[in-house]
Amino acid sequence: MSNVTRDVFDDKVSAWRQWQDAPWGRLRYTLAEHNIARHLDGRRLRILDVAGGNGVEAVRYAAAGHQITLVDYSPQMLVSARSLAESTGVAQRVTVIESDVAKLGDVVEQGAYDLVLCHNLLPYVADVESTLSTVMAPLAEGGLLSIIAGNAHSEPLRAAIRDMDLTAAYETLDAAERFTHTFNTPVYPRTADEVCTALRRLGAGVLGHYGIRSVCDYIPDDERKYDASFFAELERLEIALSDRMPFPLTARLFHLIASAPVTAG
Repeated sequence: MSNVTRDVFDDKVSAWRQWQDAPWGRLRYTLAEHNIARHLDGRRLRILDVAGGNGVEAVRYAAAGHQITLVDYSPQMLVSARSLAESTGVAQRVTVIESDVAKLGDVVEQGAYDLVLCHNLLPYVADVESTLSTVMAPLAEGGLLSIIAGNAHSEPLRAAIRDMDLTAAYETLDAAERFTHTFNTPVYPRTADEVCTALRRLGAGVLGHYGIRSVCDYIPDDERKYDASFFAELERLEIALSDRMPFPLTARLFHLIASAPVTAG
């Protein structure tokens, strides 16, 4: 289902971990958890983390008492995920499965999960609707789907404001693909509207639309973001902007929370 071979991710485990530990990576996980929490009721959940990589997100939820199944097709990412779960003391609540997303139905129980995380997967797939159908199948009735992807609307703003490259900004307006710096591979630009349309066609309900990193990626001084007091202010602002229109429309990442389709009968 992905347009990228698994060795691309195998070779970048260390670089990906560095990105996760950087201020913008920490914001990504904190804001995602904050947004999802608005839709939870405090119960212990069965969570499926699709394309969960090295397990940073899975381990956060396992540490909160949830039961997590992580599926990814990169063996090296999964080695890292197992190691992280063990070192954090939550290995008993984390199940790791090696599989391509296209074969998800063969390796996880259908209709069994309260929450499915589909984070940073859609940029790597050509067929959004088919992918969404696949990742929603394991949801129980009343379950939630969390989707995070790079926001195509942020591309021209980032190039123009942060890089001051107006030519590059213009060229991103109708670009069919872009390259990720960490994995150095092409990805498909996506918008929240595009994904919401696909979700509704599949019978899912869109419950929330949030922005992640509404201002962080437009601030050119990356070094200052490592300052603890500045980062605390940045995090507070990002949380405040995450659900205030129009900021989710231009945030670096869009975050959607959807409800599982209601089955007939």
